[in-house]
Amino acid sequence: MATPTPSSAPTRSQSPVAGTPSDVPAIDALAINTIRTLSMDAVQAADSGHPGTPMALAPVAYALWQRVLRFDPLAPRWPDRDRFVLSNGHASMLLYSVLHLAGVRQLPPASDSLAVSMDDIRAFRQLGSKCPGHPEHGHTAGVETTTGPLGQGIANSVGMALAARWLASRYNRPGFELFTFRTWAICGDGCLMEGISSEAASLAGHLKLSNLCWIYDNNHITIEGRTDLAYSDDVATRFLGYGWNTLRVGDANDLDRLERAFDEAKRTTDRPTLIIVDSHIGWGAPTRQDTSAAHGEPLGEEEIRGAKRFYGWPEDAHFLVPEGVRERFADGVGRRGAEARKVWESLRAAYAKQFPKEAAELDAIESGALPAGWESALPTFPADAKGVASRVSSGKVLNAIAERVPWLLGGAADLAPSTKTRLEFNGAGNFLPDSIGRNMHFGVREHAMGAIANGLALCGLRPFASGFLIFTDYMRGSMRLSALMELPVLYIFTHDSIGLGEDGPTHQPIEQLASLRAMPGVQLLRPADANEVVACWHIAMETRHEPSIFALSRQNLPTFDRTKMASADGCARGAYVLLDPPEGAPEVILIGTGSEVSLCVAAAELLGRSGVRSRVVSMPCWQLFERQERSYRDSVLPPAIRARVAVEQASVFGWERYVGLEGEVVGMTTFGASAPIKQLQKKFGFEPEHVAEVAQRVLKATRSGAAR
Repeated sequence: MATPTPSSAPTRSQSPVAGTPSDVPAIDALAINTIRTLSMDAVQAADSGHPGTPMALAPVAYALWQRVLRFDPLAPRWPDRDRFVLSNGHASMLLYSVLHLAGVRQLPPASDSLAVSMDDIRAFRQLGSKCPGHPEHGHTAGVETTTGPLGQGIANSVGMALAARWLASRYNRPGFELFTFRTWAICGDGCLMEGISSEAASLAGHLKLSNLCWIYDNNHITIEGRTDLAYSDDVATRFLGYGWNTLRVGDANDLDRLERAFDEAKRTTDRPTLIIVDSHIGWGAPTRQDTSAAHGEPLGEEEIRGAKRFYGWPEDAHFLVPEGVRERFADGVGRRGAEARKVWESLRAAYAKQFPKEAAELDAIESGALPAGWESALPTFPADAKGVASRVSSGKVLNAIAERVPWLLGGAADLAPSTKTRLEFNGAGNFLPDSIGRNMHFGVREHAMGAIANGLALCGLRPFASGFLIFTDYMRGSMRLSALMELPVLYIFTHDSIGLGEDGPTHQPIEQLASLRAMPGVQLLRPADANEVVACWHIAMETRHEPSIFALSRQNLPTFDRTKMASADGCARGAYVLLDPPEGAPEVILIGTGSEVSLCVAAAELLGRSGVRSRVVSMPCWQLFERQERSYRDSVLPPAIRARVAVEQASVFGWERYVGLEGEVVGMTTFGASAPIKQLQKKFGFEPEHVAEVAQRVLKATRSGAAR
C-alpha cells in the first residue's frame, strides 16, 4: 500500500467548534482546539518553536489520552501506567498542552502543583520553564523520555515495551497481573527517515512486541519543503516487511476512527502496530496549512487570528482555556487512570503479602536501589604475570553481579562472544519472541541498542549494552541521551586500543576515548587489571544518575601483585598512586590507563635501574578524579613534579591537562595499522624502553628549565 499524497485542503465547514468534523461532540472539539490554540500562542510568545504539528495532531493526542491511555495525572510515576512518547519532540507544545489540561501533577515533594502550569506555557522555551524547546525527562513530570533527536523516542519505546514484557514475565502471577502496560509513540516523517527507526522497528517486529504501537503523522512536510524532495518510502509495506500490523486513519480529525485503530492495536497479540494517520500540518492556518512554513517557526499574529477564526475561537484571546475543558480531561483520562491505579495499588498490597521476596525486588527497582549484600558476589583475582584480558575478567564480574541483581539484563550488537557479555548462569535465558530471558540479542544495530537500553532504564531496569569501542561512533546519539537523562545504563566496550592488532585501523579506536571523555555526565572507566575491573564494576553499579562506559582490552593484562602495590580500591577516586619508588620522593610521574598501566610499571623499573625515581599513577576514570578535592588530586599529581608522561594507546588529545606544558604523551596521532600486536607496539612506541626514554627526556628538560 503506497503512501498517498495529501488530499486537497480541508473545507472550512462549520461544526460545534469549527475546524473539526461535525459529528464530534462540542466539548471534545473545544478541548482539541484548546490544545491547538495553546500551542500556537506559546510558540508565538516565544518567537520560536514548531506550531504546525500540534495543530495537526491535537485530535490524535486527545483521542489517545482521553479515550485509551491508562495514565493517572495525579500519579504520573505509577509503575503500570501506559507510556506515551512524543518522538517528534519538536512538537513539544502538543505534549505540554495535554499535560496542563489533563492536570498532571508535579512529582513529590511538590505533588500538589501542576507539572505544567499556565505560567510555564506562557514561558515556553524560556529559562526556568517546565516547557523547554524539546521534552526533557526528569525536568517535567509526565515526560517519559527526552526527545528531539528524531527517531530516538520510538527507539526508546521499544525498550519500554521490552521492559513491560520482562517485568510481566518475572513478577506477574495468576490473579496478580501487575504489569500490563502498553507503550504508545507518536512519530513523524523525520523519525522514520532516521536509520535508528529501521533498526528499532526491525527488532520490535522480530520480537513480536504486541504491547507497542507507533502512530505515524503522515503530513508530507519537512523543514525544506514537501517530503517528496527526499522521501518516497512505501511506509505501510516497509512495516509489513518488518512484521508489524499496519493500519491507516485517513483523517487525523476523525476521533472515532482513531479510537477504532487504537482498539485494534490493543487487540493485536502477535506483533506491534503502526497506525498511519494522514494529517494536515498547520490545520486551519489560512496560508500556511500544508506548507513547510507551518513547521518550524511562529505563524505570526495575523495567521493565528485566521486560524482561530477557522476554529470559531475568539481571535484576540491568548492562552484561553474555556470552561469545561479541564473538567472534560478530568472525567476522561483522569477518572479512568485514577480508578485503574487504585485497583492496581490494592493488587500490589495483596501481592506483597503473598510474594514478599518479589515485592521487595519491585521496591528496589522503583527506588533505584540494589539488593542487600549484592557486592559480596564480587570476585578477587590473584596476582598473575600472564594475566587475563579485561574483557574476560569483566565477563566474570558481570555474571557474578547479575546472579545477585535479577533486573540487570542486556546484550550486545551481535558481539557477545567477543565482548564476553553473555549471562551464563542457570536461568539467565534468552529474550526471544517465544521466551523472556535476560540475554538480549540486539543484532548489528548499535544505535537502536543504545536507545533501547535507555527505554529499559526509564522503566527502572539496569540494562547493559555492548560492542567494540570503535562502534560507539554508531550510537553516540543514544549515549548522549543516556547522559542527558541521567540514566545509569552500563556500556561495555571491548577491543579498546590498537592492541586488537590485525583487524587494522578500521577497528582500532583512536579518538573514541577522548570524545567520550568530552561528553558531560558520563564516567568512562578503563581498568588496568582484573582487580581494577572489579572496582570499576562496583563504582558503576552504585552510580544511579549517569551512564558508565567500560573500555576493556582484547589482549591479556597482567594482574598486579597488590601486596607490592596499592589496592585497586583507589579506582573509586578516579586515579591513585599505584607504585612509588622504594626510597626517596619521585622525580617523574608516569600516568597510564588500561593496558598501558603495566607498560608504565615496566618503564618505572627501567628508570629505577638508571637511578631515576618514578611514580606510577593508574587513572581509570578522569571524571571521578576531577570530582575529588584539590588536596587529593595534588597528592596524586604533586604540582611541584613537572616531569610527567602519560601513556595511552589512543589520541593524545586532552592529556595536556595532566602532563602540563612540559610533559609529554606517548599516544596515537594516526589511525593505526594492521599487524600483530607486538609489531604495532614497537611501531608506535608502546614499549617500556621508549616510555623510559621519553621520561628521561622530560626530566632533563624540566631540570634544565628549573636551572635557567
